[in-house]
Amino acid sequence: MKLVLLGDGESPHLLKWARALAPRLELYAASSRSFAPALAELLPAERRLALDTHPSFAGGNAAVLRSLPRLARWLRQVQPDWVHAHYLTSHGTLAWLARALWRLPVRIAGSAWGSDILVTPQRSWLMRMLTRRVLRACSLCTSDSLHMAERMRVLGAGEVMSFPFGLEALPDAPGSKSATLFFANRGLEPIYAPQRVLAVFERIAQDWPQAELVLANDGSLRSALERQVAQGPLAQRVRFVGRLDATAQARWYRDARWYLSLPLSDSVSVSVLEALAHGCIPLLSDLPANHELVTSGRNGLVLTDGQAPGASALQPLADRAPQIAADNHAWVARHAMFEPAVDRFVARLHALQSGAARRGGALA
Repeated sequence: MKLVLLGDGESPHLLKWARALAPRLELYAASSRSFAPALAELLPAERRLALDTHPSFAGGNAAVLRSLPRLARWLRQVQPDWVHAHYLTSHGTLAWLARALWRLPVRIAGSAWGSDILVTPQRSWLMRMLTRRVLRACSLCTSDSLHMAERMRVLGAGEVMSFPFGLEALPDAPGSKSATLFFANRGLEPIYAPQRVLAVFERIAQDWPQAELVLANDGSLRSALERQVAQGPLAQRVRFVGRLDATAQARWYRDARWYLSLPLSDSVSVSVLEALAHGCIPLLSDLPANHELVTSGRNGLVLTDGQAPGASALQPLADRAPQIAADNHAWVARHAMFEPAVDRFVARLHALQSGAARRGGALA
């Protein structure tokens, strides 16, 4: 079975899918941009197409649409059984239009990433209509949360497989941690609400004088946040460490007892899964997908808007920290490993392909 991954070839998320799929089928990839070196090494040049555009998920991607004829010609040459589009309102649109306008005999699988379902369709009736059309064009969709899967069905999706965009490898069981070390590594962008992370930590720090926050990652708000911290009471309590490689990030997960992730919109976050796997106790924003991971007060806290917990809320969790760490690690091992999920996904592609062949090849 031939499958073309269609997405952002510079994204580590697409690389993760490619690593998982390459041993399981005949894999090709088309990128709206270029390819990260690791993905270029994984697939030979004859199995890659770089459209070399510069898409923005906020919209206005005329250059991406202008690349459509080139993509369609390449797909006609490759003759894949499936195009697997990642981020539905951009790459899903390309897959749908290429198949419809060039009459390509290919099935579409679509993987939602979060904002393409939870945010973009709410921006305008046009984006909502486009999302509906792309979802109806997909024979199979994937979602990384039950909440987002239901939103996809409401928008017109047919079959949706739900599984976390999980871990490729499980870290060692958690050991000793720093009792008052907090770690946060979401982007320093408005949607991830890093100002709220600082506000929540400031409230905690009032009760725990030894508390320390490490803020990883980068973004458009970083300079303003650094100035805010330098001029306030947290100047000696917060460290900005920038973008981290996987090894450095794993060290902070390993050492920190607490993990903060408070975005305004999100599905099941890989970063939260990583934190759980390393035995961190998560403090999360009140979003539906987060309730699929955390029972507030049992293995973490889900914070309602404006809520900033003090020691009285955190201490019962701290008292059970070793058991919570072990339970969170075990939950990821049972429910959030990527390889078993990809096995199920590929098996379903084969089943749909075989069923279509028995019906005479009609596309669905």
